[in-house]
Parts: sequence; C-alpha cells; structure tokens
Amino acid sequence: MDLTNINKSRKDRRPAGSVDLTTMVYGKVPPQAKDLEEAILGAIMLESRAFDTVSEILQPDRFYVNAHELIFRAMQNLAQKSVPIDIMTVTEQLRKQEQLEMVGGPYYVTKLTNTVVSSANLEAHCRIVLEMYMKREVIRLGGQFVGDGYDDAVDVFDLIDRVETDIMALSTSTVKTDFRPISSGLVKVVHQMEDIRHRPEALTGVTSGFPEVDRCTNGWQKTDLIILAARPSVGKTAFALNLARNAAMAPDPVGVGLFSLEMSESQLVQRILSAESGIFLERIKNGRLDDHHMAQIYHRGVERLHEAPIYIDDSAALNIFELRAKARRMKNKFDVGLIIIDYLQLMSGDTNKSDNREREIAKISRELKRLAKDLEVPLIALSQLSRAIESRASREPQLSDLRESGAIEQDADLVGFLYRPSDKEIMDDRELENKGMVKIAKHRNGSLMDFVGEFHGNIQKWTNLKEMSRFSSGQHSNMKPISSPYGNSQGSFYEKDDDEISF
Repeated sequence: MDLTNINKSRKDRRPAGSVDLTTMVYGKVPPQAKDLEEAILGAIMLESRAFDTVSEILQPDRFYVNAHELIFRAMQNLAQKSVPIDIMTVTEQLRKQEQLEMVGGPYYVTKLTNTVVSSANLEAHCRIVLEMYMKREVIRLGGQFVGDGYDDAVDVFDLIDRVETDIMALSTSTVKTDFRPISSGLVKVVHQMEDIRHRPEALTGVTSGFPEVDRCTNGWQKTDLIILAARPSVGKTAFALNLARNAAMAPDPVGVGLFSLEMSESQLVQRILSAESGIFLERIKNGRLDDHHMAQIYHRGVERLHEAPIYIDDSAALNIFELRAKARRMKNKFDVGLIIIDYLQLMSGDTNKSDNREREIAKISRELKRLAKDLEVPLIALSQLSRAIESRASREPQLSDLRESGAIEQDADLVGFLYRPSDKEIMDDRELENKGMVKIAKHRNGSLMDFVGEFHGNIQKWTNLKEMSRFSSGQHSNMKPISSPYGNSQGSFYEKDDDEISF
C-alpha cells in the first residue's frame, strides 16, 4: 500500500501550530514529540549538515505539527535548488509558497532555533519522532480495521490481508537499512567459504534432488527467483512436484510451501503419491488397485510422505498481494525454506483494471522477487511459454518466449526451460520417447547448462538428469531438444489416456 495515499487523508486537517484532535481516543493525545520536532528543524537552520541526517530518517508527513511539516517541505525545496538552509532562506521560501502566516510567521521560524541545545543527538531525536509517527499510524489503521470489522459487507479474509499489507507497508517504508562497511560482508563470506571448504559435498542452497543440477546451481539459493517455463503438457508441474518432494524428503529436510492455482490438493497429492510409490497415476485416480498396489502405496508412499514438510495451498485466482500474505504466514508458522508457485500466468496483479496484462505480469514478477528477498527463501515460479515458439523454424525456446512480459526475464535470477522430443524425433528413434530435457537459459550467479533425463508420465516422475554433454548414446550425443506441446506418442511409461493427465 502506498503510504503517500495513507497520509493524504491527514492533509489540510489542522491549522498552523495546532495538533490533530481527530485521533484522540478516550481523552488521550496521540503519540507525539513536539519539542523534538522543533529542535530538529532548528538544528537544520543552524547546522549545514543537519538536513542530510534528518532527510535520511524523516519525511515531511512524519511531523505531528502541521506547521513543522510545511517548514520541512520548504527546506526540501531549498535543498533541491542547492540553496543554503537558514532562518532567512526558509522564511523567504515559505513566503513564496504563501505559507509563512500558516506556520506562525517569521517569529515562529526564528523561535525554532532557540530550542536547539546541541545537534549532537540529532539522529536519535529523529528516530524518536519517527517512532511517534509509526504509533499514530498504527492507531489510525487500527481504527479503520475496527470499523471494517463491524461492517457485515466486508469479507473477513480480505480484511486480514489488508491488515497484513498495510502494516507491512508501514514497516517497510519507515524502517531503513543502515549502511554496512565491506568488512562485515567479508567476515560473512569468509565464514561461508570456510564452511563449504570443510564440507565439499554440502550445498549452499536447497537441493533439487538431481546431483548434476545441484552441481550447476549449488542448490536453489535464498532470495533467488527461479522461473521454470515450458509449453503445456511437457511436464512442468510434475517437475515442480519432484523438486518439492526431493527437498522435503532430503536427509536434511526443508519445508516446502506449494501454491497451486491450477490443481486441487487431491490432484497434487495423487501425483506426489504416484511418483513416490511407483504406482501409475491412472490407477490411483480411478481406484483400480489390488491388495499388492495398496500395500505398495502405503509402504513406499504414505509412510514416507506422512511426515514430509510439504504445505499446500490450492486457492484459485490468487492475486499477488493475497499470495504474499499467505506466504508470510506459511513462513512464520512452518519456517518453509522453499516456495513453489504453479503457475505465474494464473495470478492476477491487483484491482487496477487499467493495467494491460503485460504490465500486470511485470508487477507480479517484481513482487515475487521482492517476496523471495523478504522471506529469504528461493522462490520457484512455473511459467508458460508463448505460442510464438510454434511458428519458428527452430522451436527451441528463447528467453523472449516467456509469456506476456519481458520483465520475467529481467527479474529472474535463474530461468530454466523444460523440453520434450518432438513427435518426429520419437518416430525416427523410439529411444527418445521418454526423454526430457532441462535447459538453464539464464543464471545470474552461475553457468548455463543443458540436462537430459527421463520423464515417466505415468508416474509423474523425472529421473536421472545428466548434463547434456555426458549424454553420449551414439547419434544423440549432440541432440538438440525440441519442445512439442501436444505430443501424443506413448511408450511403456505413459497411460493410454495421457491427454487426461495435466502436467
């Protein structure tokens, strides 16, 4: 939420030098530090470097007294024009803005400098004023939330999401990160290097479950936005579920938050259970299971998965702000170390209907990257590729094929494409029938690689991913994977009604 809009409601609300009485509760005056506000403004007019210190912490609307807000805005205008800030220049600027009498005239401006004892504690004074502002905003927002809570027309879940969004907006807009010397960063990085050096087999990120992919990425890294893109029916959902299962069932398990906008919880669990137990998905779906199948499902599937830290949200039609709120709650409650979203194009941005779809997707992409950074987890988002790939002589996906927005490519730390051999390639060589390929097309912090493995559609499982250069089966050593969105070739690993399986 834009705090500029929050504070617009406070403008023009009180005369010069007066205080806001509209937020009084049970006879209490809102939190304030009027004397410190005066000292801060006085110090700026007496000390040439004081304005820089203050502007790092405070904005005009953080002042409680309206006159002080107007005076600080006048100081900002002077600073923008590189005019020295003192009693005379501030007074003249206010006169030009026709606000001098509103703040109490030249006498009040001069009086501010009389309150200054020392500017040595200026930063501490600014932080106290900021804290008072934050308390007033919490009171104001709380009043709004109480009113909405009594309104029968307000959806409670929308209200909860707005509470989280508004409070987070207040926090992120006022709490600034201090400058840090490179020495602190060096200590942290050296400790990481020493840890890795003594544990060469350890990953710095979350395992994918595929050793050669981990060798390329060193695991999915905290704060990274990872985009996995493909045309429909290539196996991207199955791949994402494999990643979730591999991370949650690793020797050092990681909690996984799985947001599915396309499939229900039951559909997802069926696919995970099929991959883990080895029982065909179609059998699990239609219940054609004998005692042997049931025993295998229980012993190899249910018992293994029962304690797996995988947390599913199958809410449809999520917008980015709802997802952000849900992801924060999931992180706080379960301490998830990986978030997966299936898939990006099914999300909506916000209620601004004037945005076209490209701008909306760009906004979603930026917010996903911000969410990964805020929660300090890798975030994997599945994405569709555009139909343009079908009209080219070469159907090999490119970064420009990411559907509906080039912002996805810019925001992502890693982009991977999933391929399947074309029908023609399979007809020419039946050994390619179950092959699946993964191409790392963008890697901000690492190398680009192609991997080839096997995709078993009947159990929704990817296996044996190897670097493409190591795949040397005769004529296939230099095979270029071509994606076919609606391949209908079926080998021994595919169900007869494969078209009914949504990958």
